[in-house]
Amino acid sequence: MEDMARLVRVMAANWWVVLLRGIAAILFGLLALIWPGLTVYALLLVFGGYAIFDGIMAITVGFQRRTADEGWWSWALDGFLSIVIGLMALFWPAATALVFVIWMAAWAVIAGIFRIIAAIRLRRDIQGEWALGLSGLLLAVWGILMAMIPAAGLLSIAWLIGTFALLIGVAMIVLALRLRGMRQG
Repeated sequence: MEDMARLVRVMAANWWVVLLRGIAAILFGLLALIWPGLTVYALLLVFGGYAIFDGIMAITVGFQRRTADEGWWSWALDGFLSIVIGLMALFWPAATALVFVIWMAAWAVIAGIFRIIAAIRLRRDIQGEWALGLSGLLLAVWGILMAMIPAAGLLSIAWLIGTFALLIGVAMIVLALRLRGMRQG
């Protein structure tokens, strides 16, 4: 309990750090909402770098396991594919983003259909199965809309990131102000 009280005192003394983090999150959220295309592009660049690094590590593991593992080549193949997708994200970001949205759309339609089927099968066993069916219907409709207008799917990702960043920023600022009040109190 003493450690927790000390932690709260330290946080209260440094409330301004939490405030700055909240302000930064709000600024990031606003930028993501104002320039959603830049947000998606930046995410693709980060993903591309990650995928290339991950691919190099997988190939390294594959070749290290070559003498002890007959399936070492699967590691190397995984690494090669990761490098390819990473390079695609870096050099053809629009095509990579489009493929990502199409995959997301396909997943949404399939998962939505399975939720509807589950709701129908469970209608005698649970109450409120309509909520599961409705979530499936909404998911499937969302997937169909994303497949029909993939650019809107990309924008929705950026807007989602921006919205959550704004909400997180507001929560951090509220926490900072509460901590400041604890310091003064």
